[in-house]
Amino acid sequence: MNDDNLFKSPCAIARSLDVAGDAWSVLILRDAHAGLTRFDQFRKSLDIAPTILTKRLASLTTEGLLEKHRYSERPPRDEYLLTEAGRDFLPVLFIIGAWGRKHRGGGELIRFLDAETGTEIQAVAVDEVTGAKIGTRAIRTVAPGDV
Repeated sequence: MNDDNLFKSPCAIARSLDVAGDAWSVLILRDAHAGLTRFDQFRKSLDIAPTILTKRLASLTTEGLLEKHRYSERPPRDEYLLTEAGRDFLPVLFIIGAWGRKHRGGGELIRFLDAETGTEIQAVAVDEVTGAKIGTRAIRTVAPGDV
């Protein structure tokens, strides 16, 4: 499936992967949620080639997950801030992390704690309508136009 097909797909998962479906983009969003905003901060944290980082930041900005703001005119320097769409990606990061902790959790792992209570965050996906954990009930997909 090419990228154009992902964007046009009636599947929200495919459309989402078109925007943030590579590891670098997801890790940039993780770091942005941790408070990183500047190119050099992302580069150092991720040990990523500058050309790849430039492309991913541009893509995340174009797709509306980050906003670029100039913080210095001389020399010209920009920072990247999360937009509403970028902030809404946080639960996705936590669900990916919960899956990784369960299925790829060997060795020591970073823990995420609730800042107010100090308790470790245990992310689960819950259907807002039924309150059931996603994955505990059978699902079916319905194509647009089907009932």
